[in-house]
Amino acid sequence: MSIAVVVENQGGPEALKVTEVTVGEPGPGQVRIVQTAIGLNFIDTYQRSGLYPIETPFVAGNEGVGTITAVGPDVESFKPGDRVTYNGSLGAYARDRLLPVEKVIPVPDGIDDREVAAMMLKGMTAYYLLFKTWPLKAGETILYHAAAGGVGLLACQWAKAIGARVIGTVGSADKAELALENGCDEVINYREENFVERVRDLTDGKGVDVVYDGVGKDTFESSLDCLRPRGLMVSFGNASGVVSIPDLGVLARKGSLYVTRPTAASYFANREDMLEGAAALFDAVKSEAIKVNVNHTFRLEEAAEAHRALEARETTGSVVLLP
Repeated sequence: MSIAVVVENQGGPEALKVTEVTVGEPGPGQVRIVQTAIGLNFIDTYQRSGLYPIETPFVAGNEGVGTITAVGPDVESFKPGDRVTYNGSLGAYARDRLLPVEKVIPVPDGIDDREVAAMMLKGMTAYYLLFKTWPLKAGETILYHAAAGGVGLLACQWAKAIGARVIGTVGSADKAELALENGCDEVINYREENFVERVRDLTDGKGVDVVYDGVGKDTFESSLDCLRPRGLMVSFGNASGVVSIPDLGVLARKGSLYVTRPTAASYFANREDMLEGAAALFDAVKSEAIKVNVNHTFRLEEAAEAHRALEARETTGSVVLLP
């Protein structure tokens, strides 16, 4: 028997139930892994709460790392004992699990399991944001909301390594210090300052080239006022609620702006793109262009407590569950 954290009915953190499960042998095109670390992400809370409707019951979670214990009869690219990771595959909150082989990514030596679990979904998100959604160039200026969050700490470091000027927003003095240590050139505490006015001041009234916003409803409209004419608003998360734009004319009035709502599913729809992004991420970590901050760990059985902390904005960096 193994254990998993199951959502039987979508709702609050209390919907996460620790359950004994049986994990069978892998079938064609599958591998079985025993997990050593599991990443926690905001998408997990959206799926648990019902913001993203999913048929119940389901095992929560989307990324992890571990060792292959068995392979399906037709699997030739992996073998038992291989160290592997994955992201974007529901069912991560478990001690053992089955995975389709096309989702499995080999892990290079030299990176700790907790770092791998913490960085895959967040790091791959940072990759497509910086290299695909808006191919960031040296000398450009960005505004990054929640700069001390899991994706933010990775993305801001990576953007700085590219040569961009990075302005971040945070909600506390401690988070401001952390963001400054991880790629931000300037940090705005939105609880103490008007971030639109501060961005305009920092850019001599010009605005930034692109805004990366995983916060959502609370920051969206004000962020449009931070952009230069024909700048891009990248809305990639809903931490404060879902964004809606009833009047597209606002984009014209604020400078012929662009808006996009990207998802990893679109950017990594095929294995080639997924492996390209993973290779870039591993290289960035191994070269120390970016450092992974695992600032909080919880036992797998404490998944509900971890969700409460994440949603209450009590965490910085990445949160990892340990089976």
